[in-house]
Amino acid sequence: MNGDGTEARLLLGVQATLGEGPLWSARDRRLYFVDIRAATLYALSLDSGALDSWLLPAPVGWVVERAAGGLVVGLQDGIAELQTNPWQLRRRVNPHPDQPAMRLNDAKAGPGGQIFAGSMNDRDTRRPDGCLYRLDTDGSLHTVDRGYRICNGPAISLDQRTLYHTDTALATIYAYPLAADGTLGARREWKRFNQQEGFPDGMTVDAEGALWVAHWGAGCVSRFDADGRLLRRIALPVSQPTSITFAGPGLDRLIVTSARDGLSAAQLENEPLAGGLFELDNQGVRGLPAWQYGG
Repeated sequence: MNGDGTEARLLLGVQATLGEGPLWSARDRRLYFVDIRAATLYALSLDSGALDSWLLPAPVGWVVERAAGGLVVGLQDGIAELQTNPWQLRRRVNPHPDQPAMRLNDAKAGPGGQIFAGSMNDRDTRRPDGCLYRLDTDGSLHTVDRGYRICNGPAISLDQRTLYHTDTALATIYAYPLAADGTLGARREWKRFNQQEGFPDGMTVDAEGALWVAHWGAGCVSRFDADGRLLRRIALPVSQPTSITFAGPGLDRLIVTSARDGLSAAQLENEPLAGGLFELDNQGVRGLPAWQYGG
């Protein structure tokens, strides 16, 4: 785990099996995130430290705010609308109804109010069965690309003209031209990680247009400029950071999720904080507000 000396601080020792999908809700003044394997949605108040959690009916890969109120969640068996108080779950669409090995894995809303979401074969990540989908505001679901093994980290550039998307298994971040209506152009390889860098996972873009990436297996997060040049690398006390977002009213608190999934007993002994939620202090940069689903 290499870094530039900046400290990562444990914010919450939740010990998630597969923590993912951090989302700051300015509306609710809470940080949402999920534990995929535990089928659990969490909401943390950064002011009080109060933590709420909800058990969902299937593994959950991501959470997005809905402009009309409530949330949208990506379950193993499809996309659903969710209200937590009072509790109401309404299923919308399942992109793989006849493929029980598939699940949704990561997503972000875009500036046009759509959701970009990826899928993967959860039983055999060697299979390129994953797709990249776009859920439009009219509720229609479109397959916009195929051939992924582990879809991860949608992020949208500062000028809203590029969608970044990762195949973690191939250690590669791709870039797609993004039109105002959500249409994607042909993908290109934006950056391929080497063995020492681990595998790119969740991502976010900051207010200066730089891309932050969680390095699964390498115990760090990195900040890259729009051309893929390394600007900063920060070590964490865990080997499997999964995703990253800016949070707080000023969008100046950098939060990282992590995982215990797949670690041996010996590895867990060396990584007692694995699965925790971390904050990277004193970064001097702000994030961008998360878009909401408009449907």
